[in-house]
Amino acid sequence: MARAPLLQLNDVSLTFGGNPVFDGLSASLQSGDRLALVGRNGSGKSTLMKVMAGLVETDKGDVVAGPGVRVGYMEQEPDMAGFLTLGDYASSGLEPGELYRVERAGEGLKFDPDRPVETASGGEKRRAALAKLMAEAPELMLLDEPTNHLDIEAIRWLEGELKATRTAFVLISHDRAFLRELTRATLWIDRGKVLRNEQGFEHFEAWRDKLWDEEDQARHKLDRKIKAEARWAVEGISARRKRNQGRVRALAELREERSSQIRRQGTAGMALSSGSVSGKKVIEAVGISKAYDGKQILTDFDITVQRGDRIAFVGPNGVGKTTAIKLLMKLEEPDAGTVKLGTNLEAAIFDQARAQLDPEMSLWDSLTGDPDMRVSGKADQIMVRGMPRHVVGYLKEFLFEEGQARGPVKALSGGEKARLLLALMTRDAPHVIILDEPTNHLDIEAREALVHALNAYAGAVILVSHDPHMLELVADRLWLVSDGTVRNFDGDLGDYRRYLLEERRRGRREARGEPAEGAAKVSRKDERRAAAERREQLKPLRRKLKATEREIERLTARKADMERKLAEPDLYDEQPDRLATLQKELGELDKTLESAEETWLEITEQLENGR
Repeated sequence: MARAPLLQLNDVSLTFGGNPVFDGLSASLQSGDRLALVGRNGSGKSTLMKVMAGLVETDKGDVVAGPGVRVGYMEQEPDMAGFLTLGDYASSGLEPGELYRVERAGEGLKFDPDRPVETASGGEKRRAALAKLMAEAPELMLLDEPTNHLDIEAIRWLEGELKATRTAFVLISHDRAFLRELTRATLWIDRGKVLRNEQGFEHFEAWRDKLWDEEDQARHKLDRKIKAEARWAVEGISARRKRNQGRVRALAELREERSSQIRRQGTAGMALSSGSVSGKKVIEAVGISKAYDGKQILTDFDITVQRGDRIAFVGPNGVGKTTAIKLLMKLEEPDAGTVKLGTNLEAAIFDQARAQLDPEMSLWDSLTGDPDMRVSGKADQIMVRGMPRHVVGYLKEFLFEEGQARGPVKALSGGEKARLLLALMTRDAPHVIILDEPTNHLDIEAREALVHALNAYAGAVILVSHDPHMLELVADRLWLVSDGTVRNFDGDLGDYRRYLLEERRRGRREARGEPAEGAAKVSRKDERRAAAERREQLKPLRRKLKATEREIERLTARKADMERKLAEPDLYDEQPDRLATLQKELGELDKTLESAEETWLEITEQLENGR
């Protein structure tokens, strides 16, 4: 006999603001399910999860939990009203004998249970909400962006806990590595429909692209059929026979079907330009220190940032990474030391709190109300990198619909707020871009667009992130923030992971009173230093490789566009001259692409030999 599902959704529909979020959705969640819930920002992922948790009432349909099944939901913005401390909130609902679970989760997630709720940050509240969910251990866990505000150590702890659990769970996350490690099936929200693939996130993109290819082929066939029927309607309807009226009605139905099809959402068109009037030296800090309430956060911190640098601050949460950024940008004054900014320096800052956004303002007013973006006498235009742009046109580059332009910022999802902040950031040509946890809430496609934009950007980048994918692709230098110090880390992201593991082992040895492994430690340090020197020597080649990869991407996209034009049926019958021109251009493009790929292979071989 088949087991009853943990949760059953039957013909569920929901509409917000006149637009369907999803329609006629049916899904079944079974014991042992490990699901990735994916989709673009604003597609309704968090809303669907709230429907599963019973927090949002649907317009129609049923959401039925199995007998005795508890559904636990980790909220992005937990309500802690009535609780004095984070520990009080996290342990609510537990029996006295189960309180150790909160302590264990709190240790792994690094949150202080004694922290008063009124002074806790948003990240601390989210970690407490996650600890509460893990401690309660319901039969079905719904986790909405659980890795946001977690450092790499805490993410690895959570990953290990979810791997070991027998509890079914649904994950919303834009951390690719996290999803690949943990999921066995995928729910995809796309244009109001929810599709399921019985494979983990690792296979999602191949599955999605296959569905899109099938969709494109079906749309192409439908377009050709409409064209053929339309031609018949003009040339063959003269007899006005009764049976011909059926074909006319069929043509109208085909056109209605085609117009009802929803186009796929594109990719965010992020573009970053660097300012031209500034010296090579962007920031120079000498001996800066900072303390809060008698606690020393940073001590004797020296750093020089030059044009083209890609620097990432890494370290656990709460050690002073955001403070370091504020000091470097003179948003706060150091207790000691000096900070000098480059001549005529223009900076763009992406803060993790999204404090630059006014939740009560509309998207339109957020752009036009900025004095740096105003165009005199033009209420519908803004200045973007020295050129006037229409507000709606610029918002569409960041995947906002025209109907959202007059809506309030507070109605946006977390990812949409991040995209709006990026739109504000990229309006100018800054000399340095400061990014503090930029990928929180961003969907996978937007993350990739941001990575590409940063790699093409000629100015300096200073990054704080726990996203390994972004760190690996963007950062050239890692600076470790730990125990009140900031120092250049001799190694890459892999070395940093090994460093964290070694520090964890050292802490355990000290707790057990075991002697330190000094000699082995020195040896590994020397090895990391040598590796860092090799990377420095190979840096010009790596930059050339990235430039070549961008060129290959550009050429490949152009080739795909030309091939799409050559597939148009009208081209062969009605535009023979244009056909010949396109075929010639395609041949030349193939040669250029082949040459770029050969260059890429040569550089790759040189890098492999230089390791």
